[in-house]
Amino acid sequence: MQVIFDFLSYYLDYAAGVFLHFADPKQRIFYVYIATSVLAAFAIYLVHRRKGAAGTEAEGSFLAFLFPKSVWRHPSAWLDLRYFVFHKLIGHFILFGFLAFMSATCFRWVTGQSLTSIPSNAGTSASLLLTIGYMFVTIMFGDLIGYTVHYLQHKVPILWEFHKVHHSAEVMHPISNYREHPVDNLFYTFSIGAGYGVVIGLSYNLIGYLPNTPTILGVPLLMFLFNILAYNLRHSHIWLRWPGRWSMVFPSPAHHHVHHSCHPDHFDKNFAFIFPIWDVIFGTYIMPEDNRDVKFGVAGMKSMEMDSCWKLYSVPFVKAGKRLRKSFRTQSGKQAKTGQQK
Repeated sequence: MQVIFDFLSYYLDYAAGVFLHFADPKQRIFYVYIATSVLAAFAIYLVHRRKGAAGTEAEGSFLAFLFPKSVWRHPSAWLDLRYFVFHKLIGHFILFGFLAFMSATCFRWVTGQSLTSIPSNAGTSASLLLTIGYMFVTIMFGDLIGYTVHYLQHKVPILWEFHKVHHSAEVMHPISNYREHPVDNLFYTFSIGAGYGVVIGLSYNLIGYLPNTPTILGVPLLMFLFNILAYNLRHSHIWLRWPGRWSMVFPSPAHHHVHHSCHPDHFDKNFAFIFPIWDVIFGTYIMPEDNRDVKFGVAGMKSMEMDSCWKLYSVPFVKAGKRLRKSFRTQSGKQAKTGQQK
């Protein structure tokens, strides 16, 4: 009985945290990140007004520009809000802490030691250059893993059925960021957790200790800067791209908008999460001058295919199962044909 009470207590604490995401700096919708995105949106609004952008929401008030009817009257927008609560309180809870577990497991595999038993710096005074270098290496390596995982989520048919949930949003706002299938979360978390465990393990083996990473409000400095640079416009209707080649180096909301676009020219482009340079290196980068061809959603998917929380969870399993059965029948047919030829 005590075990049940402990579990309920643990779950209630977790659930309370879900509804306090706006107050948690480690969450993407932390109020500071939202505020900086709103400031960026206001600057964009002023630019549109100055240019006299006819036929856009910028013709009206800033509130109309920030909360257009075309987004907030769309069923997809409200499904995201319902799904946020549904997914966070059910599917995501199952994955809670898995990232830390995988990092610790892979760190032990690389070093032969427990991550929790090794203090940062281990009594050594790290140089500023080494600390900054360690921060960049870990973030960039993690982003490379994220790029690879994201690429596989699009290219491997079974994984795509689950990742498709995130792309099924037909309009976007910051909560759309959380439209993710738990299987998609599991694959991503497993890969990122293992990757981080390996890179910090190799760092420990190389220099003998783990340098402290500069943080702001408990968030690594680079991630904090990434979040305050209009992060929440990545999942929104507001187009913001950096000028010229800067968009190849620094992440912009437009980079991710194109990734979500179902225009044929934009298929399987812009996989990088933080640094677009990975897309440039591997030939998956594209950045149009404007968003006239950007339309969110999955090409060929009907709106009713994933128009409820239950469908967002169940449909990927059904479609993945069909793919597996088809693959199994194809393999069986090939084996039978080979046997007959022998």
